[in-house]
Amino acid sequence: MRYIIYDLEATCWRGRPPHGINEVIEIGAYKVNEYGEVLGMFNKFIKPMLNPVLSEFCKSLTSISQDNVDKAKMYPKVIQEFQDFINIDDDNYQLCAWGKFDVQLLRVNSVLHKMEIEWLENNINVKDQYHRIKGEHKLSGLKNTIKTEGMEFTGIQHRAISDAENLAKIFIKYIDEWVI
Repeated sequence: MRYIIYDLEATCWRGRPPHGINEVIEIGAYKVNEYGEVLGMFNKFIKPMLNPVLSEFCKSLTSISQDNVDKAKMYPKVIQEFQDFINIDDDNYQLCAWGKFDVQLLRVNSVLHKMEIEWLENNINVKDQYHRIKGEHKLSGLKNTIKTEGMEFTGIQHRAISDAENLAKIFIKYIDEWVI
């Protein structure tokens, strides 16, 4: 089994997004085997189609620059590269994200670009499962969870690759406890 521990960053504004859709602008992921060994890493920016100019709020929150997305490939191309990284032709993978937002965002963006979504079915909500494992009802954020686990948050918060790296630490620590 390959676990794809991933995080996304998306276009964002204070309030509702123009055109009603947040677009993925960064994918960060770690590929981990059933022994908790990291097999690879994936990190790409994506050029948004509907709202190609990032808001000041988005640039400040994510530290992603306009130049980062201007030089990036469009969603369909990056998703194909991500699927190649996952190796979706071999159905022995599980997508793992902190919460429901990321997989929903991939579905919405894939529909927007008229792409298939079946590959997203192998997905678990690590946040919900983590709180079940810990017997907690109050859901906390990733950074606080890392701190609670006695780990140091590495990288930049609200950057997909950093959040994926930190989520991978939690995932690997509890590798035998996830319900797939």
